[in-house]
Amino acid sequence: MLLALVLLGVAGALFAGLTVVMLWPRLPDLNDVTDYRPDLPLRVYTADGTLIGEFGVQRRAVIHYDQIPPLLKQAVLAAEDARFFEHGAIDFAGVARAALADFGAGGAVQGASTITMQVARDFYLSPEKTPLRKLVETLLAYKIEDTLSKEQILDRYINQVYLGQRAYGFAAAAQVYYGKPLQQLSLAQMAVLAGLPQAPSAYNPQSSMKLAVWRQHYVLGRMLALHDITRAQYEQALAAPLDVVSGQGSLHYSLNADYAAEAVRQIMVARFGEAAYTDGYKVTTTLVDKDQAAADAALRSGLLAYDQRMGWRGPEGHVDVPASGNLLKLAARTLRRMHDVGGLAPAVVLQASPRHVEVMLRDGTVQTIGGAGLKFCYRGLLPRAPAALRIGPGSIVRLERGATGLMIAQVPRAQAAFVSLQPQTGAVQAWVGGFDFIHDKFDHVNQAYRQPGSSFKPFIYSAAVAEGLAPTTIIDDSPIAINPGPGQPLWQPHNYEKHSLGPMPAAVALARSDNIAAVRVVLAVGVPYARYHASQFGLPLDQIPPYPTMVLGAGSFSPLQMARAYSVFANGGYLVQPRLVDKIVDAHGAVIYQAPKQALGSADAPRIISQGNAFLLTQMMQQVIRSGTGAGARVLGRQDLAGKTGTTSDFRDAWFDGYDHDRVGIAWVGYNQPRSLGRGEQGAAVALPIWIQYMRQAAAGDPDQPWAPPPDVVQVPVNPATGFASIGSYAVPDAVEGYFLQQYPPLDPSAASLVQPAGFSFGSLFGHPSATPAAPAAAPPQAPANPTRTAPLPARPSSYVILPSLTR
Repeated sequence: MLLALVLLGVAGALFAGLTVVMLWPRLPDLNDVTDYRPDLPLRVYTADGTLIGEFGVQRRAVIHYDQIPPLLKQAVLAAEDARFFEHGAIDFAGVARAALADFGAGGAVQGASTITMQVARDFYLSPEKTPLRKLVETLLAYKIEDTLSKEQILDRYINQVYLGQRAYGFAAAAQVYYGKPLQQLSLAQMAVLAGLPQAPSAYNPQSSMKLAVWRQHYVLGRMLALHDITRAQYEQALAAPLDVVSGQGSLHYSLNADYAAEAVRQIMVARFGEAAYTDGYKVTTTLVDKDQAAADAALRSGLLAYDQRMGWRGPEGHVDVPASGNLLKLAARTLRRMHDVGGLAPAVVLQASPRHVEVMLRDGTVQTIGGAGLKFCYRGLLPRAPAALRIGPGSIVRLERGATGLMIAQVPRAQAAFVSLQPQTGAVQAWVGGFDFIHDKFDHVNQAYRQPGSSFKPFIYSAAVAEGLAPTTIIDDSPIAINPGPGQPLWQPHNYEKHSLGPMPAAVALARSDNIAAVRVVLAVGVPYARYHASQFGLPLDQIPPYPTMVLGAGSFSPLQMARAYSVFANGGYLVQPRLVDKIVDAHGAVIYQAPKQALGSADAPRIISQGNAFLLTQMMQQVIRSGTGAGARVLGRQDLAGKTGTTSDFRDAWFDGYDHDRVGIAWVGYNQPRSLGRGEQGAAVALPIWIQYMRQAAAGDPDQPWAPPPDVVQVPVNPATGFASIGSYAVPDAVEGYFLQQYPPLDPSAASLVQPAGFSFGSLFGHPSATPAAPAAAPPQAPANPTRTAPLPARPSSYVILPSLTR
């Protein structure tokens, strides 16, 4: 019997040896491990280096061994292979321990795979459990141990192991489960991640918090037993909050810039195809963290404020509870499938009364809301509340965290956009395409083409300035009627207040957003010329209607187009190209694209209006803020702000387009399917508060620099009632300093001749007899490709245009 056993052992050894001899040459090459080049996703960063987006089939972030937090290494080894640095490819002591445990339990309860064996499995083998696969895994482990150092093996494991939610490696898992870099995790959070390799789906903290915490306690206990941490660290970690982010498998970032990241993804896929998702490109954008955070917070705050003015619409949904059902369990199940929308967390109501509402949050905690937290939804808590508004047990609501605690809110139905450019370079500093990207992926910054309302007027006034208009030029806003053509009813533009104020300076007309005055301006310069001039600001000509209504914003433009156009005023007359991508780096760190700098005045940023024209328009738009429709911005206490409100018919779109020396910010609010925002919901009421909040944060600490007159502008005292120069015997005590283009100084009232020059007429601005209200207008000429005046304008004073109204 002894001889038989010996022979059997020898035969087994020979068979095993033969098997090894046969399998060893067939083992795969270790290039995948030694020359580690995993598929790496596309990553998008701000100019400050903050990660804002990641796109790829696998979520992976390779981190160098020296950058791995020591506590994470210890946590991983404590959970998976405590003797990793002491044994070879196989831990025979561990195998014996596992065999005893399995024998005692009557089944497999404890594994004996080392980290090296797991690396072999993760890189080369399938997860099937067969004796042959286990033998190959063991042989590969020996081959790996013979090729790589222990540190290299642990490095591959930490970067390669699957941790659930498409996250490969601990750096990617940190972003998925906690929304921040691995180096910023606490010991408690690292212990949760270290417990995931054994069963990622079972210990997922986003879906199975109780099991995740149980596994975390095991990892911390092992670290304590191995003297990796002290008793104090252990106790502190057990009590520490985990702050797991919501959303099953959604990536979370410290800075919300999903719309901008998606725009970059589209650019990269158009350039590199599917390789954009696997070749590890890193894109640095022009976004500035401070500006992006300010824009995102301002847009959400502004939309929520508008939505609350519209009133409570009722719960978002309802959890149906059978008579024998458990509301707590059903609520927990429902909340696991929901995510935050624009920072509003979902909750299920457990109990409700007019004074208190008890809700369950996604993490299973129960909170009681009362007082100011119920003010918005109070109608739904009344005993006789309509069924659509009523809040009761099982109602699904949204919670907003305010200064006084939790408040019941609701997801706005309206949408908004905010974009900010650096006017000298075209660099996009902030890009927020909507309230929440997951909720609505349509990017309103560059995909929504909406009527700009009165925010289009500055481009027409700029055309008039080029023809001699000045901020102090007097414009009559008496009613006017225009005959659009045979058989068509007269068009009679009117002001928002439905009444006229008579003659007023051009700057006041723009500040008050006077529609009749604006129509007189576009008629004076001519529709074809005005349309062409506006197109020079980067606004496509085919989006500008060839009718006088263009001055009231009848075209359609995206917020990004409007930002580019307004940059011309802010930078002194140059048309810059907006740019979001600053640099692209490949997986090896080589720069494969660097955005060229746009030199003002070059072919990339040509001058389209004179410096003086830009200055005079800025002066006029500063008056919008000082005393006009944008007066709400005076709360910022700055003297360098300029801008223009915009509101379309029936309050369908609300805009505020404003700027200082360093930022052009465009705010838009409206519905995806255009409909009224509500009576009185103008640009000043809806969009301007978003712009103000953004500027309050983004421009904090920036110097308040006045706009200096350029060389082609002269400053002359003028009579505010006439626009004439206030000089000599015609000087008036209430004269104001007026700015004029150098070639168009104000009229000297003592001049011998006050004859209006030929070749150009501002008559329709001021009720000239040749443009009597309600008189049929001649059919407008076709606009040439590059409309210009048919004859050069004679040198003339810009105030001559008031003469017809004075002489009548």
